[in-house]
Amino acid sequence: MKPRTKWATAISGGVLVVSASALVPAAFPHHPSRSLTWTAQPASSSEITAAQRASAAPATVTASLPRLQPPDPKAFARTLAGIRAHSSEVRDDHGQKFHATTVSVDPDGTSHTHLTRTFNGLPVLGGDVIVHQAPNGRWRGSSLTLTSPPVKTSPALSSSKAQSKAAATGGTIRGGAHLVYEARTPDGRPRLAWRFLTTAMRPDGTPSRAYVTVDARTGGILMREETIQTDAADGRSLYSGKVPLRTTRSGGVFRLSDPARGNTYTGDARNDTDQCLGQFCFHRAPAAVFTDPDDHWGDGTTGDRATAAVDAQYGTDMTWDFYKNVLGRSGIAGNGKGSFNRVHYGTGYANAFWDDSCFCMTYGDGDGKQTGPMVGLDVAGHEMTHGVTSRTASLTYSGESGGLNEATSDIIGTAVEWYARNPHDPGDYLIGEKVVRPGFGRPALRYMDRPSKDGRSADYWSSKTAGLDPHLSSGVANHFFYLLAEGSGPKTINGVHYDSPTYDHSTITGIGRDAAVKIWYRALTTYMTSNTDYAAARTATLHAAKDLYGARSKPYTTVAASWAAVNVH
Repeated sequence: MKPRTKWATAISGGVLVVSASALVPAAFPHHPSRSLTWTAQPASSSEITAAQRASAAPATVTASLPRLQPPDPKAFARTLAGIRAHSSEVRDDHGQKFHATTVSVDPDGTSHTHLTRTFNGLPVLGGDVIVHQAPNGRWRGSSLTLTSPPVKTSPALSSSKAQSKAAATGGTIRGGAHLVYEARTPDGRPRLAWRFLTTAMRPDGTPSRAYVTVDARTGGILMREETIQTDAADGRSLYSGKVPLRTTRSGGVFRLSDPARGNTYTGDARNDTDQCLGQFCFHRAPAAVFTDPDDHWGDGTTGDRATAAVDAQYGTDMTWDFYKNVLGRSGIAGNGKGSFNRVHYGTGYANAFWDDSCFCMTYGDGDGKQTGPMVGLDVAGHEMTHGVTSRTASLTYSGESGGLNEATSDIIGTAVEWYARNPHDPGDYLIGEKVVRPGFGRPALRYMDRPSKDGRSADYWSSKTAGLDPHLSSGVANHFFYLLAEGSGPKTINGVHYDSPTYDHSTITGIGRDAAVKIWYRALTTYMTSNTDYAAARTATLHAAKDLYGARSKPYTTVAASWAAVNVH
């Protein structure tokens, strides 16, 4: 899920703020752990020739990974100078200040600085920008979706009337009204808006905490952003077979806590649920750490409450190892800190979710008819990746960026499943295939080779994509990733039959999962911003492929061909 926005009173002191005049203290609602990245100038579709769109041979590639480092005042002085010199490119104007969060540095010293911005003291949502600089500080470009600078405006709509508009979207208003400039809209143009937090409980028991922005001039709803993100699945299988675990001895018992992976642990929610008002929870379901006298956990059935805990801990372990060993990332936030799991949440709760406010994963037991307990391996990879997305591109959970957010979790969840090489849950391109019961009516929740097999998801981009639920619009990116990794047409992989079509009737030969996932991760952490849409995602992945493998490489040309194959140009 995405972290809740923190206003000035909740901001920690280590964030740098750069403006055209000086370095000043931070006073911007930001995501404190958001990482920074870099980009060169976008490649247009005209740069991809027909010959370059030809099929590429499968490739196994080893990519150099950037390192994260905290902001440095001297380095940001160069960033500030670059912003001054390229003010038109980054949509800078009088009254703006830029707030630096994190920097990622490539092995060659190229830096990528992620900044948010304010205008006349108000946050510009969707105004985030990534500045890319050579080791000597020379400008190498920027990534952003803002199309014009904000213009000083006064609200024509009172906060009370705006609150009524926000309340009509559902839920209860919590806290006061805040003025912002909202630019996370299809045209990328900032508008003065009132912003509210609403809370509710979804029909299946999942908590809802959504920010709603109301146009301060017209009263129109500009954005409704859900901050609790779950897989819209009905359940996850319990079984991953006999798996290795690391635990901690405490007194005469063992605790299901892993000291080698940031002290990640798993606890029992005891069928309780969270009770929250806005971003403040006055009651949390417990996470009573599982203990065992002989270090042999569970019995492989739902009759032992520790069995679900084994699956949850194992899924967290594999996700941690995948990020560290394949992508060079230490933990969800990139700081070596472990999360924790709660299993047996609620009664008959057929879902799972990642919550930034507790930095934890929560799993229900399923309804027992259509679904089993929500502790599948790809579920862990999927949901925990929402935490990674919130700390990198922070893709807004609405419109096309919402679809990219969900697809990122599907892509990484799938990659984690392949990485684990578990004989009880072999890698595939089906989402949730192990968790559904016969009563569900189909063998998986979603399908990456042909997303429309679920009866609702989109295979290709269209003008209607932005209006779909993120779990359905994610189909475009899921399909792109499958084509990039495996290619088009019929094939059988690990005993599963696939037959992936293409919009332009082209034939795609995949480059392999290793290269495909590294391209996606670099695009996410280096080029995508909060309002990235599918066209911008194409540009981001082309830049990532160029960075990792070169502009004339097969991975680069196959990225271009795969986007064309899902009608993204």
